[in-house]
Amino acid sequence: MPTNETWMTKVEALAPAEQETLLGTSLSRRFARLPLWLSHPANIGGFYGLLVALALLLPYAFGDQNNEVWGVQWIYHTSLLLVACALSGFISLVMISISKRHPVAPPRQILYPMPFLGLALLSVDRVGMMTMPSWLITVVWALLLLPGPVYVHLSWAPRWRLLCMIEDGNDPFVGMEVKAEENVEAEEMVGEDTEMLEVVDAFESE
Repeated sequence: MPTNETWMTKVEALAPAEQETLLGTSLSRRFARLPLWLSHPANIGGFYGLLVALALLLPYAFGDQNNEVWGVQWIYHTSLLLVACALSGFISLVMISISKRHPVAPPRQILYPMPFLGLALLSVDRVGMMTMPSWLITVVWALLLLPGPVYVHLSWAPRWRLLCMIEDGNDPFVGMEVKAEENVEAEEMVGEDTEMLEVVDAFESE
């Protein structure tokens, strides 16, 4: 298994954009610290489904629609969320294993507000402040569910595949852009040191 020095050396040789894509944000870095079996894309997807289900506790508990059986309804929807998000993570991993695609930064400006907007709209519907048509309810659930699977598909599933390659001793950086070496002129290095410039000129004339 490669050492940390080998890992960091390979990362430092990549272009800045590729470094950011491979290492990811703070969220991906936290997932990367977990054991690979625990950070499986299906588990990460299921974890997102659990977070959404926990956020739905209050709207379900204080809503006026079938409030006497809200617990049963919440457990049922939680089960659906966990299965759907975990299954989407597994499907993403299969697709990434076939395409060999590298991680892509997800559109955070779009994904991050979506669950909060969906939760707000669902809360409005559950407490009876307004009646939403069925198509809008579908949009609300899409706002709640899509951010997690999209993040897993674009970012975490490819990154998890690369981490598995590193653990297996394979090189996951094949085909990735390497930073071009910077050529610095001797005059820029020595500045106004005339003696050093004379030495450089004498060396170049030989």
